[in-house]
Parts: sequence; C-alpha cells; structure tokens
Amino acid sequence: MKKLFYILFLISHIGLYAQETSTETPENHEIHGKVLNAANDVKLENVHIVNLSQVIGTITDADGAFTIPAKVNDTLYFSYIGYKPLKVRVTNDWIKFGDVKIKMTELGIALEKVVVSKIQLTGYLEIDAKKIPVYNNYRYSISGLNSGYEGGSKQPGAVNKVLSAIFNPADFLYNMFSKRSKELKKLRKMKKDDEIRNLLENKFDREMLQALLQVERVDIDEILRNCNYSADFIKFANDLQILDAISECYEEYKTLNRE
Repeated sequence: MKKLFYILFLISHIGLYAQETSTETPENHEIHGKVLNAANDVKLENVHIVNLSQVIGTITDADGAFTIPAKVNDTLYFSYIGYKPLKVRVTNDWIKFGDVKIKMTELGIALEKVVVSKIQLTGYLEIDAKKIPVYNNYRYSISGLNSGYEGGSKQPGAVNKVLSAIFNPADFLYNMFSKRSKELKKLRKMKKDDEIRNLLENKFDREMLQALLQVERVDIDEILRNCNYSADFIKFANDLQILDAISECYEEYKTLNRE
C-alpha cells in the first residue's frame, strides 16, 4: 500500500513539473544570420531587421551578417530598398544550429513617365519663391491632451471639425484601436528604439507599420483621417512621422475613453 501511494505521489509530481515547465516563457537568445540576394547570393548590407514580437531593430553589416535578440516563434521582418519585404519565424533549429541564410527577392520596377514640376523657374529667388506652393494645414492645441488636431485650413469650421472629432470619437477608431490594443502598445517601444526610428525616418511605404499593426495601408490612412490629419500629411509624411501621429492619436483616444 505504501509502495502504491509512493508511486502515485511520484507520478503527480512529475505531471506538475511537466505542467510548470510547459508554461515557462521561452528564453531570449542572440540569433545570427546572413541576408543574401536570392538571385545571385550577393551579400546585402544595411538590410533593416525588426523583431516584431519584441520591437527590437538592427541592420546587416558589410558581409550581410546580423545578430538580434529573439525567442522561439518570434517574427523577424526584413526590409531593404528595391527588395520584397520578408517575414521569418524564429525556430528551435535556428537557435540550435546557429547562422541561417535569409534570401531576399529583388523587385522589378517599371519606371513610368514622371513630371518633375509644372513650375517654371526663372533663376531669381524673389520671383521663384512666390511660385512655390504652400500647404496651409493648421493644427489646434487643446489643453489636457497630448498634442493638437489638424483642421486642414484656417477657417471657423475647422475648429468645429476638431471639437466634433474629440467629443464624438469615430466608430472606426473605436473598432480599430480596441481590436489592435496589443499591437498598438508596441508603438511606445518603437518610439524608443533608435534603430527603428532611423529606419522609419527614411521610409515612406508604410510596410513596416502594416506588419507591426497587422493592418492594410488603407487602414493606416483611415486612422489618420479620423484623427484629423490632412491629406497632405497622409500622403507626404515619412513613416516615422506616421508612427508618431498614430501613437499620439492612440494615447489621446485612451485618455478620452478613461474620461
């Protein structure tokens, strides 16, 4: 009887130990790899790599090599001008066996006819300066919130538009932000990572923001419109400015929700 009791006691503890170890969070590792051109195996320098799961960034060196902290099942996002962006999941084999070769595919870009400018310059600064178009988009600051709102023009109706947006939050923002709260929390980490900020400052394609927030380009534009950013800002701002704009809008949305 004592022997049977001892066996049952041992089995129960083994099961408890297995359950505890299965719920442990994966360990962080320094993983290594090289990024190559898929067509000719040429090493790619300055490829930007972001761990989307932990919001950590790095770039490849002259040999195409990189090192980045990651856990099993983290998703790495590879971005390089002229190449198709790539998502790669970190596996146990990658951590166990070391360097992995990541091959990126070059994009075929068909150049269309481009009109540089319709403005005919004379060479005289005083005359030419008057011909340059100016975008008059004004932002209105409201005490108690993180930043201002962009009314689009300096008209009486612009202020009413701003106040309407604040005190009657759009259903779109509620649906978008409430469903993406987990992803949106990563915006703070992105804003603090210098490597990611440097990357976004030179990008205008919104691809990394789409990957992080798991939304389409049209959704990003719609978020900004509902946050009262002008069409000029949505069209011409770089990805870092877009990141800051969405982050500020999200923080204001949370403030209004709490109130």
